[in-house]
Amino acid sequence: MKPTTAPRHQARALALQILCGIDLNPVTAKEALRRFAASFGASGLDSSNEAFLVDLVEGTCAEREELDRLIAEASRNWRVSRMAAVDRNLLRLATYELLHHPEIPKRVTLNEAVELAKGYGTTESRAFINGVLDRVALLVPREQDG
Repeated sequence: MKPTTAPRHQARALALQILCGIDLNPVTAKEALRRFAASFGASGLDSSNEAFLVDLVEGTCAEREELDRLIAEASRNWRVSRMAAVDRNLLRLATYELLHHPEIPKRVTLNEAVELAKGYGTTESRAFINGVLDRVALLVPREQDG
């Protein structure tokens, strides 16, 4: 199965879109998810990936300050508030996943973030996301990643 059609990839892409919407029009995660469902209907994901989507959106929103702190520590010469909205929210999303989904190998999270950057970011986003997340990943030690 191609990464761009995998259910987890779709969940991440939807989460990124919802998080960017929240960034531009601040509402709670629950309200953003409700609006998404009202506007677009079912996500097309199975129940486990729907739960993954909800966790990514709600968790990223709930821990935004801590995520931004880690991203700021890992980024060189960039304040989080000055980053492009897509890049900023993609970094938040992937950092949340690194912190709270140890069952997902770090390399998978990083590769998925780079793929999303290719599809949603600018021409520079891919390298920027990869560089910052490489440094974030060093701040998040996990036993299962060798």
